[in-house]
Amino acid sequence: MRNGFRVTDAHCHVYPDAIAEKAAENTGRFYAVGHELDGKVGTLVDASLKAGVDHCVIQSVATTPRQVESINRFIAATVAEGEGFFTGLGALHPDSENRRRDVETLISLGLHGVKLHPEIQRFALDEPRALEIFSLCEEYGLPVLLHTGDKRYDCSNPNRLIPVLKRFPDLTVVGAHLGGWSIWDEAVDALGGVKNLWFDCSSTFAWVDPLHAKDLILRLGADRVMFGTDYPMWTPKTELDTFLSLGFSERDSRLILWENAAKVFGVGKTE
Repeated sequence: MRNGFRVTDAHCHVYPDAIAEKAAENTGRFYAVGHELDGKVGTLVDASLKAGVDHCVIQSVATTPRQVESINRFIAATVAEGEGFFTGLGALHPDSENRRRDVETLISLGLHGVKLHPEIQRFALDEPRALEIFSLCEEYGLPVLLHTGDKRYDCSNPNRLIPVLKRFPDLTVVGAHLGGWSIWDEAVDALGGVKNLWFDCSSTFAWVDPLHAKDLILRLGADRVMFGTDYPMWTPKTELDTFLSLGFSERDSRLILWENAAKVFGVGKTE
């Protein structure tokens, strides 16, 4: 807890210790930046508790179909060992041979949603193989956390995302990085009024002036934005310190730091 607020970090990547540092390095290289921490579960717990974070939503991205089951079992085991500190999201891959089986398996493991990264997984949001995943997630009531936005590619920008949201009106989607990494203003302009869409503010403060980021959040609406760090890219304390320095109202802070994640991912319901 920080400044009287319960805090959920709604965007954390974790990996088995043996591959964590390499995975973190690869992600940092993809974005031409470094990484502040090592991607290990223990490091996340220590850094989060020191920062005043009460709960973390954890995930990992499957870069190939064969990684899906092992990732989901690792995330589920991490949640079980975390004694209520974690909520887990499952991995899916658009090239899997049996996407329905993958969805049913992650549900059986107790995972609370799905994480997809179109640029790293090399698919566009509105192509057929992705639409099947969204259809299954809508059918099973699974929220989807998407990496959204990248000026270098045409995979997850608003022109790809909006058709998905219109086609699946009962699907809950979280657009990471305020809906458009590297195209923040364009994304907020395009997505601000779109229904069934939530956001997190992860990997934003490092590129966007904090006061500008506050304006973007308010334009989207504090009732639709969650706090997230994108661990291990950034340190929980630094990201939370920056957020708290922006001077959001008590109501907006409660929504962004805890209540929105509770609504979308069920954070706190089993605590």
